[in-house]
Order: sequence, then structure tokens, then C-alpha cells
Amino acid sequence: MPTVRIPTSLRKLTQGREEVTAAGATVRDLLTDLEKQHPGLRTRICDDAGALRRFVNVFVRDEDVRFLQNLDTPVKEGDEVSIVPAIAGGR
Repeated sequence: MPTVRIPTSLRKLTQGREEVTAAGATVRDLLTDLEKQHPGLRTRICDDAGALRRFVNVFVRDEDVRFLQNLDTPVKEGDEVSIVPAIAGGR
């Protein structure tokens, strides 16, 4: 199963774990499995229409899924998927 890296801000939903595993052939499938294992996680990552929230980035093998096939990006055994919240800054 792919390994999913969880950002600090979402670890309260994964009992403090920074990495979890999830089953699925695509990022969408992984998010569905993650929601079954850790209720509330998907709503923090996806909007009401099911698309990635603007302030959340998801990477598969260090590639932003928005530049691949978005939520339909394939994943395979041994892949690392990272959920990275966007950070705003400035003065």
C-alpha cells in the first residue's frame, strides 16, 4: 500500500501519526480509504464538490498531482503521497 504523509495540522485525525497507509489505485481512492480509517480527513483535503481545496497540495512521488492527473493520478505499492497545506506569509 502507498504511504501517506500527514501534515501536523491534520495529525489529530490520525491519532498523532505522521504516516499512515491507504489502499487504492488513484489519489481519489486513497482519500476515500483514508476517510474510512480517519473520519473527517477528506473534508479537510477536498471541498464539497470533491476537488482538492485550493490551499492543500498533494504530491505523489514528489510530483504535484495538479500537474499530473489531479485526483485520478495513479498510485502504486511503495509510493509516497504527501499532503501539504499551503502556507501564506508576507508582511
